[in-house]
Amino acid sequence: MLPFTWRWYGGPAVPHDGRMSTPIPFDPELDAALQAVREQLPASFTPDMIPVIRRARENLPQPSYEELSQGGALVLRDHTAPGPEGAPDITLLVARPAAAEGPVPALYFIHGGGMILGDRRDALPDLAGLLLELGMALVSVEYRLAPEHPHPAPVEDCYAGLAWTVKNAADLGIDPGRVIVAGASAGGGLAAATALLARDRGGPALLAQLLICPMLDDRNDTPSAHQMAGLGIWDRTANATGWQALLGEAAGGPGVSPYASPARATDLSGLPPAFIDVGSAETFRDEDVAYATRIWQAGGQAELHVWPGGFHGFDIFAPEAAISRDSRAARIHWLRRVLGA
Repeated sequence: MLPFTWRWYGGPAVPHDGRMSTPIPFDPELDAALQAVREQLPASFTPDMIPVIRRARENLPQPSYEELSQGGALVLRDHTAPGPEGAPDITLLVARPAAAEGPVPALYFIHGGGMILGDRRDALPDLAGLLLELGMALVSVEYRLAPEHPHPAPVEDCYAGLAWTVKNAADLGIDPGRVIVAGASAGGGLAAATALLARDRGGPALLAQLLICPMLDDRNDTPSAHQMAGLGIWDRTANATGWQALLGEAAGGPGVSPYASPARATDLSGLPPAFIDVGSAETFRDEDVAYATRIWQAGGQAELHVWPGGFHGFDIFAPEAAISRDSRAARIHWLRRVLGA
């Protein structure tokens, strides 16, 4: 299952600061993957489409846990954790290598979907090989979705699930000292926000944060957002839809919390080491580069990859492309270094 399942394509780039920007060309292998789906998908994504897309997703066949277990190589189990104060309980999917002995490191993973779509199963098919190769567990949190549950519901669910995971690490077969918060797209933004909450609340000590093409800035006004408007996957219009669902009329205005939009944080010191990757031909390029830069400026550690000609989620939509294989290999190499340290 993909972090999110819909792509958006359309017209020309729009002006930024009074100038027209030339779009970044897509990697040729990736462009071929885009061409293969253009005739089946809408040209844009607006708030009125949310219920339609959700119904379409619900009608898709969902893999069973037996199918997700990679032939029994992973042991999957749902757990229920207390939600934030006054909120419902949270469901967490825990997947652990069947052959593992003793406590193992864990990816605390937050699924993507623009704040409005997705569930705890989405990332497991794409992460199963990584978990088995590195001997890691996956803990995937089922957080409440916007617009029915606006900020702070999603990030508070993610934080509550993280706190429960570390508290119950022994029972889950997880090493509490080697928990990495991770996420893709909207989940990457929520992972960054969860790391900020853990720092500011004196919560669980995270080993690292893995941010895959993270959705970080509700202002939606970077040069790359304008440059790639109407192109690729998750363009500026779709991005506005996601942020407005989460924040309502506050989106893009003053006073937005950094726990909703991590790019708003004024202090990025004291965070766990970060891995950030993003395509050069996508909306989130500039906000992700800026976030890595500000971590360095605050004295922190960040590894940044900008994949040339990559669109949003390219490694999911075109997994056999050379650039997709390289991007997955880079994440695994980084994880090995972090876990080895």
